[in-house]
Amino acid sequence: MSFWFNEKNTDGYQVKWKINKILHSEKTPYQELAVVDTLEWGKALILDNALQVSEKDEFIYHEMIVHVPMFSHPAVHDALIIGGGDGGTLRELCKHSQLQKVDMVEIDERVVVASKKYLPSISSAFGDPRVNLYFQDGIEFVKKAGKYDLVIVDSSDPIGPAQLLFTQEFYSNIYNCLNDDGMMVVQSESPIFYQEVFRSVYRNIKAVFPQTLVYLACIPTYVSGPWSFTIGSKVHDPRELKGDIKAGFDLKYYNDKVHQAAFALPGFIQDMIRE
Repeated sequence: MSFWFNEKNTDGYQVKWKINKILHSEKTPYQELAVVDTLEWGKALILDNALQVSEKDEFIYHEMIVHVPMFSHPAVHDALIIGGGDGGTLRELCKHSQLQKVDMVEIDERVVVASKKYLPSISSAFGDPRVNLYFQDGIEFVKKAGKYDLVIVDSSDPIGPAQLLFTQEFYSNIYNCLNDDGMMVVQSESPIFYQEVFRSVYRNIKAVFPQTLVYLACIPTYVSGPWSFTIGSKVHDPRELKGDIKAGFDLKYYNDKVHQAAFALPGFIQDMIRE
């Protein structure tokens, strides 16, 4: 018998992956959670029937959401991650020795528990002594948070518990908890399949931050085509490199040329965000 996981992206488009085995499945207080072993992509985390991360290509997403802002800010010492319960974003952040503190806020503790058990290569940094892990609502957390140099919003799609992580009010609260030269980066969905979400994220961030820029990466297990990230910056131009990428970093995708090329947007995406 063949077992397949089907993910519906739109009413007219879905993708499927062949599954060797369902390793874990549960209904948490917030969402449906599963970990499966796929034939092509290794083990994968699935939330509410949407694939979040797979062992084979997760490094693309996690390197791009972390190292683009980290290498365009001259001195990130304190960082905050909102979401990211699989641990991949945390793993990449912890490669930076200048970081003194990383706070991580994940609403669903069961995502972290499952990732530690089934995805150890992704969740390997939870034991780093610089990390403070909070299981609570990131929306409420940022209203009372201290100051950070960088905030990374590593959220799932804007449904369920992640829906309010895409609003202008939330981005304004992040702005207030950033230092005077701070940056924020969010995953801002597919500009092909989720055009309205992508536009909305860009507009909401642009209404808050002096500099707002989009960059792209291709992540095969996400929907076909480019995947977007949007940076809001108070001072620093995220297109300009400020650090030495070759200084002891074990990276598979990100490098200085990828950094600069990622900000080169196709015409149709430029048109989508042009005022």
